[in-house]
Amino acid sequence: MSDLRVRRLTVEYRSAAEVLRPLEGFDLDAAHGSLLVVMGPSGSGKTTLLACLGGILTPASVTIRVGDREVTAMERRQLVAYRRSTVGIVFQAFNLIAGLTALENVMAPLLAAGRRRRPAAERAAGLLAEVGLSDRAGHRPGALSGGEQQRVAIARALAADPPLLLADEPTAHLDRAQVDGILALLRAAVGPGRLAVVATHDERVAAVADRVVELAAGAPPP
Repeated sequence: MSDLRVRRLTVEYRSAAEVLRPLEGFDLDAAHGSLLVVMGPSGSGKTTLLACLGGILTPASVTIRVGDREVTAMERRQLVAYRRSTVGIVFQAFNLIAGLTALENVMAPLLAAGRRRRPAAERAAGLLAEVGLSDRAGHRPGALSGGEQQRVAIARALAADPPLLLADEPTAHLDRAQVDGILALLRAAVGPGRLAVVATHDERVAAVADRVVELAAGAPPP
């Protein structure tokens, strides 16, 4: 069995003017130890797919299985636990908490999961060292560059050692030198017991992928 299995994923958005299905009958299989890149233009369903994999969006009549856990069969409380323990998410806009330091931002998901403060701080400090930001641990997001904020976001996503790492346009706001550093971190994050799924339109990200999946722009159903 694949470590990630998606079957018949259809997502439909309705408005007064139209109905749009960015994903319709979508299937996907992937294994731990791989970096999967999902590419496509705006409106093709990249972010929607990540939301489904992360248990943020749970469409009906679909199977999403991560390891031995069927995400689409979970109740609300189970989804909260799933997102805390199984999924790490790197957001396009970083989503760091402005009033917290880099160290505290990485600690946040550990404290939310019930980890004691001292071991959470030790884990966060270790992760910041891994992403090359030990000297910036006490700085708040506003004092960090875009590349540094994205490295903090990656460290935070890895805090609970999740088997599934999701990244939404992780290079969107970065220059070339910063992109190289982020790609190296994403590549290094993949290994035994962990799968990374990256949504992007950036060809530079595809260059480090084990596999690339192309999505077409969403269209109204016939």
